Amino acid sequence: MPDLVITNAYIYVDRGWEIPDGWIAVTGGRVAAVGASSEPLPEPVAESTTVINAGGKLVTPGLINTHHHMFQNLTRSFSPVVNSDLFTWLTTLYPIWSRIDDEAVHASTWVAIAELLLGGCTLSSDHMYVHPSPNLLDAQVSAARELGFRFYANRGSMTRSVKDGGLPPDVVVQDHDTIMADSERVVDAFHDSSPGAMTRVALAPCAPFTVTEELMRSTAEMAEKRNLRLHSHLAEDRDELTYCAEVYGCTPVEYFERVGWMHDRSWVAHFIFPSVEEARRMGEAGVGVSHCPSSNMLICGGAADIRKLRSFGTPVSLGCDGSASTDHGSMWMEAHTALLLNRFMNGPTAITAREVLDAATRGGARCLGWEDETGHLTPGACADLVIWTATPEAMAGALSDPVEAWLRCGPQHADTTIVAGRVLVSEGRLAHPGHSDILTTHRRIATELQNV
Repeated sequence: MPDLVITNAYIYVDRGWEIPDGWIAVTGGRVAAVGASSEPLPEPVAESTTVINAGGKLVTPGLINTHHHMFQNLTRSFSPVVNSDLFTWLTTLYPIWSRIDDEAVHASTWVAIAELLLGGCTLSSDHMYVHPSPNLLDAQVSAARELGFRFYANRGSMTRSVKDGGLPPDVVVQDHDTIMADSERVVDAFHDSSPGAMTRVALAPCAPFTVTEELMRSTAEMAEKRNLRLHSHLAEDRDELTYCAEVYGCTPVEYFERVGWMHDRSWVAHFIFPSVEEARRMGEAGVGVSHCPSSNMLICGGAADIRKLRSFGTPVSLGCDGSASTDHGSMWMEAHTALLLNRFMNGPTAITAREVLDAATRGGARCLGWEDETGHLTPGACADLVIWTATPEAMAGALSDPVEAWLRCGPQHADTTIVAGRVLVSEGRLAHPGHSDILTTHRRIATELQNV
C-alpha cells in the first residue's frame, strides 16, 4: 500500500509525459505509480496513507541545483562589493570568509538548504572551496542530514594563494597533500554510490586561477580510480582568459583538456567565454554546464549561450551560485531568469518554459550522474517532487498551459516539497522545528563576520 498519494494534480512526469488531471503514489521513498484521475490506483489507500489533494495545482520533479556556495549567505548583499567585478568581489570577501568555522558552515548550509526547499529544490550540490579550519564538509553533511535533504557535497580546494600569483589569502588555501588526504577521507566517510543515496561527494578544485596544475591532475586521477565526478568553475570571466594565457600558455578549455578533465564525469559552472569550437568539443565529450544566470548578470558581464550548448549535446543544468553573488537561493528564480535571459539573448523562440524545466530537472540529474533516479517522476524514481503554488492574483487568467504559467506568472513557490517520500515543506512552511534557532545563530555569526 502507498505511503503517500497526491491527487487532482497537473503532473509533469518527465519530458514529453504530462498528465493534466492525475495522481501519483509513493511507496518506500519511491514513485510507485502515476496515472490519470479516471484510472484506479494500483493498490488501495490505507488509513495510514497520507493523501494530499493538490486541487488542480502543478506537480513537477524537484528542481536540482548544480552549483552553489552555501557558506556565502553569511555575506549576502555585502554593500562594499555589490557593484564589483568578479576578481574585486573575490579579493574583498576572501579575508572575511577566512574566519568561518564549522559552526558557521553548519548554520549557513542549514539556512541555504531550507531556502532551497522553500523554492522547490530537492537535490543540490555545493562547492565548498574555502577551508580555513578542518572538517567543514562534515558540518555541511550534518546539516543536510538533519533536514532530510538529498545532498551532493563538492570537496572544493585552493592551493594558489596571493604569494603564488593567485587571488586568495594564505589562510584559505591548503597544500596539495592535505587536500588529497582529506578528499580520500570525505569520500570514504560520505560518498554513497548506492541507489537512493542521500549523500554523494564530488571532487572540485575551485578554478584555474586558484589551484595548481598538479592538483588538477591528481584530482582527475583520484576521480578516475574511485569513479567520482569532477566539478570546477571554467571560462567564467575575461580575466580568466588572460590569466590562463599568461600562466598556462593556453585557453581555459585547452587547460581543462590538458589536465585530464574532458569527459562525461565532469561538469563546470558558468562557461561563458569559450570559442565555438571549444564549446563543441566540450559537448561532444559530454562535459556538463551549470548555467547561473542571476550571478552572471550581477557580476560577470556575460552569460552562457545555452541554446548553442544544447545544440552541441552539452548537458545543461541550472545553478544558484553563491548566495553572496546571486543573493538568493531560489531555483524557481533561476529558472525564471534563465527563460528571460536566453530569450533576450537569442529571440522569442530561443527557449521554452518546458526546456528550462527540463534543464532544472533532467539536466541537473544528468550533470550529477543521477539521471536514472532523479529529475523525473517515472515509476521507480526517487520520490523527490514539488507541488507549486502562487497567489490567486498572479495566476488569474492563466488557463491554457500550467507549465508555461509556472514560469511566467509568478513568483511561484513550493506549497509542498517532498524528498525521498518525506514532506519537508507543507503549506509553504518548513516542517523542521529548529528553523528559528538556526536563523538566530546565523544572524549572530554573519554580524560577527561583517562587523570586523
